Order: sequence, then C-alpha cells, then structure tokens
Amino acid sequence: MTDPLHTQLSRRERQIMDAVYHLGQASAADVRKRLPDHPAYNSVRVTLGILEKKGFVRHRQEGQRYIYSPTIPLDKAKRSAMTHLLRTFFASSHSSAILTLLDMSSERLSKEQLDEISAWIAQAREDS
Repeated sequence: MTDPLHTQLSRRERQIMDAVYHLGQASAADVRKRLPDHPAYNSVRVTLGILEKKGFVRHRQEGQRYIYSPTIPLDKAKRSAMTHLLRTFFASSHSSAILTLLDMSSERLSKEQLDEISAWIAQAREDS
C-alpha cells in the first residue's frame, strides 16, 4: 500500500482498528464495547467486514462468532501514521516533531524517561 494506511480508513474504521490493535483479537461485541459512543452491533460487524475486504483484518470462526485480528503489524501502522503526521504538520522534520512533543509535556519528564530518550539518541548517532 503506497498511501499512508491511516488515510485509507474512515474515522469509524480507525476507531475500530484501534480497538482491534488494543485487544489483539476481538469479536464485534468486544470492539463495540471499546468504542466511545457504542454504535449498533450490526454497524460494527458490517464495518469489520469492510475492513476485511480492504485487507486490514482477517477473521476466524469460533462457534457463531467471528474473531478478528489485524493483518498489518502494529509497528507498520504506527510508522504509517507518524509519516503522515510528520509530512502534514512538520514538513517531514523529525526534530520539529520531537521538540513539539517535549515542549507540550505538561509535566517534567522523569530521569528514566530522559535516560531512555538519551539512549535512543546515542543509538541513532551510532547508526548514522
């Protein structure tokens, strides 16, 4: 898929994918419980069918229920969303995005969080 994955989905489809990723695998009823406005069960089931046709989820049958799981690894979906975010709001500048995240933190980062960020920076320097 050449387009960012997130741009191929409607708002409701993204909400459902978020629920499926969070749960790992889920029935339509499980997904429905995680959605903010608890849409009709049939709406969730139909949308899961659409997501399956688009290739985002697959299902297996357990008795009368279909259990859905994502077909796209979470890390690939995250990268796609971040790429879209970087292009749209930060002119593809990773440093601008990181500085914005650090600046908007309502609380100071903990020593452990700062150490983790420092370690990632050090690793990035070694890799480049």
